[in-house]
Amino acid sequence: MKTQTHFLFFLTGLSFFLNSCDSRPDYPLTEHPNSESWQALFDDNLSNAIYPEGVWSLENGTFTATEDQFLWTEKDYDNFILDLEFKNADGTNSGVVVYCSNLDDWIPNSIEVQIADDHNEKWANSPKSWQCGAIFGRKPATKSVVKKPGEWNRYTITCLDNMIYVLLNGQQVNEIDLKLFTDAKVNPDGSKAPSWLSKPPASLPTKGKIGFQGKHAGAPVYFRNIRIREIK
Repeated sequence: MKTQTHFLFFLTGLSFFLNSCDSRPDYPLTEHPNSESWQALFDDNLSNAIYPEGVWSLENGTFTATEDQFLWTEKDYDNFILDLEFKNADGTNSGVVVYCSNLDDWIPNSIEVQIADDHNEKWANSPKSWQCGAIFGRKPATKSVVKKPGEWNRYTITCLDNMIYVLLNGQQVNEIDLKLFTDAKVNPDGSKAPSWLSKPPASLPTKGKIGFQGKHAGAPVYFRNIRIREIK
């Protein structure tokens, strides 16, 4: 009887230990996480960021830029969940860049999750892989759910090695397996990639800096509540 009691205590303790561990949730996420307790990606004084002086500003918790220049993390990240809000102006075309391994030549050496004002005629008529929620130049979003200019949107971007999942305004709009993209010029669905994407995604490192594009195509973009949870 004593042996059986000890064994039951052991099982109870083991169960408690396992349940208390920070286990991975199932992916892709089906809803935006509660990220209030997560690590802010940038310090309030931007001491852990790489950016050009006089371009990016932080006011009342909102980041924005006056030029087409990036705000980068100093740190390289591999597996993580990035949660943030963004707001478009009329005609915004921007993006969140992950896995950037070369800041001097970021375009072919990273993956861009596209931000665009799909309500603007220019971007509404652009290739689908240039619209909001797309993996730029590679894979279109399954639907357009970006809000009108002036309204805040929410992105949750999950990066797990070669897999990237994109949740926009509560809806899963993209999922990409970078290993399938072995050709720089032609995507698996037969569509042609822009010529400036000169490296196949399958060849890129799945670790690098995270970046935010500034005032591109003449229209600003605004970011706030940028938080990250690294996945071990």
